[in-house]
This record gives sequence, C-alpha cells and structure tokens, in this order.
Amino acid sequence: MTRVLILGSGPDVTACRAWPRAPFDAIVAINNAWQVRPDWDHAIFPEDFPDTRKPPPCPRPRVQAAEFVPAQNAFGGVIYTGGTMAFTAGYWALHALRPRLIAYFGCDMTYAPSGQTHFYGTGTPDPLRDDPTLQSLEGKSARLMIHAARQGCAVVNLSDGPSRLICPRARPDTLPDRPAPHDADLAALADAREAALGYMVASGRYWEAPGACDPAELRKVDALWLAAVGPLKRAAFTAEDDR
Repeated sequence: MTRVLILGSGPDVTACRAWPRAPFDAIVAINNAWQVRPDWDHAIFPEDFPDTRKPPPCPRPRVQAAEFVPAQNAFGGVIYTGGTMAFTAGYWALHALRPRLIAYFGCDMTYAPSGQTHFYGTGTPDPLRDDPTLQSLEGKSARLMIHAARQGCAVVNLSDGPSRLICPRARPDTLPDRPAPHDADLAALADAREAALGYMVASGRYWEAPGACDPAELRKVDALWLAAVGPLKRAAFTAEDDR
C-alpha cells in the first residue's frame, strides 16, 4: 500500500522534521517545501516558480506543467480540479503514483493577516486570489477526496489547526486504511454537470482563454461536490479523540 505525504509551505510544516520516514512511501514537496526535510522524493512547482528557489541538481524528479497538466486533464481539467498547487499535487499523485493514501501537511490555505504566513517567512496567499477555479477551496477539496476514493485512496489532513481542506484529520500514527464514505448519487450529479458544461482547456492555461468558464456555474458544481461529502466535511481529529 503506497502512502504519500504531500508537504506545503504552511508555518507548521516544520514539525514533520521530527517524524520518522515510515509510514510514508513517498514524499511530494510543493514549491519551497523541499527545504523542510531532505528525504523528499518528488518536488512539484508551477511554470513561474523561480529557478533560484528550486532544489539543487539531483536525480530525484521535478514535476512541472508537462507532467501535472495531463494528470489534471485525466481528472477533468484544471478548471474543475482547481488552479493552485495543493490540489495540483494531489491530482498528480493520484495519477502518477496511484496511492492508497494521501496525507497533506502544511497545505491548509489559511493565512494570518500579518506576520509569518509560510515556514520561510511571508508568502503570497495564492489560493485566495480572485480566480474562478478557487471560489470554494472546500468544494475543490471535496472533489479531490471523492475522486481519490473512487481509486480506493483515502485523503487526510495531518494539520491540527484551521484549514480549508475538508478531508478528515489524522496523525502519522493513526492513518486510515480506507477512504471516507461519500454520497455517490450527489457525486454523480456533479460529474454530469461538469460534463454538460464542458469546461476544458487542454493546455491548463485557462486564464489565457477568456470566457472558458462561467464562475456562477462553477459555484454550483463546487456546491454539489461539497454536498456529496455532507457531515464528513467537519470530520477532525481532536484531543478528546486521543483519550
């Protein structure tokens, strides 16, 4: 069973430096997160990521648009998967690694109004930009979780703080062995609505295609995915659960 840890740049991500490599089979580092621990397996970053911030030359894979856009297209295209790297990394991992579990850490997409927003200092809150594909980070999170479940893959969040990811909370020593359930009928309605709308930009560069999607219609699709996970969207690990 392949378990994938996806690391982002949230301030709390440095806590994983103390974690043993087990139980993870692969570590995917988004953008600057390759700096967090040295045993990452895949570094993933967008086309505009500065060369000066990329990891030094080594044989481990760098995943860029040529690899992750086809993966997103296999799951409906960037407009539906969401144009930010947390979701990009998740869909790429589903497509390329075929895992049984994806565990996110440091990918909560919440930002303090001032002070440190990333483990390396202050960064741009990319997922909060005015973008039609990112109107509901929760809806996009639900979509990813359901598409993963269809492959037999559970998706969890190892953070214990506020998060825009709605997948269940877990810890490295309490990882689930099966996906959380969802409403298959509502998910099928979301699939059908996406197919009817037909929002696909094969290059992934949807911002270069004016009128590629109707934001109001995307909100309706996001709402369907969110409804399909129902009360599970509030699932979380708490201190009480640990006792």
